[in-house]
Amino acid sequence: MSKNKLSILILCTGNSARSQMAEGLLKSIMGDRFNIESAGTNPSSVRTEAIAVMSELGIDISNNRSKSIDEFANKQFEYVLTICDNAKETCPYFPAAAHLIHHSFDDPAAIEGSTEDRLVVFRRVRDEIDKYLRDEFVPMLT
Repeated sequence: MSKNKLSILILCTGNSARSQMAEGLLKSIMGDRFNIESAGTNPSSVRTEAIAVMSELGIDISNNRSKSIDEFANKQFEYVLTICDNAKETCPYFPAAAHLIHHSFDDPAAIEGSTEDRLVVFRRVRDEIDKYLRDEFVPMLT
């Protein structure tokens, strides 16, 4: 991480869908003005549906990996954004974080059904995260 840029950590439970999509979206919106990372309190693997719906927007997260919050325990973040209630409740204390922000989104990985049924939910959640980032989160950064 560049020491000259402010850093943002996006937290969720599995770092498999919501936080991965939020990381990709925020990097797309902000370019290289911030160091942007995502992690999970109980990491698993990046969902293929998340990769697919982000690809629809021209954002490639196919090389991302699910990371544990423990990987960032000694790093300083100016913003920590929790995007699910479980992550908010189990989020470790970040003494260097100037801003702890929470906004919960539905878990698209919890949806069962056909591939298309799951993709519909992943798209909806992706679009809700995108709207939140653009309309509420990014304006806080300026």
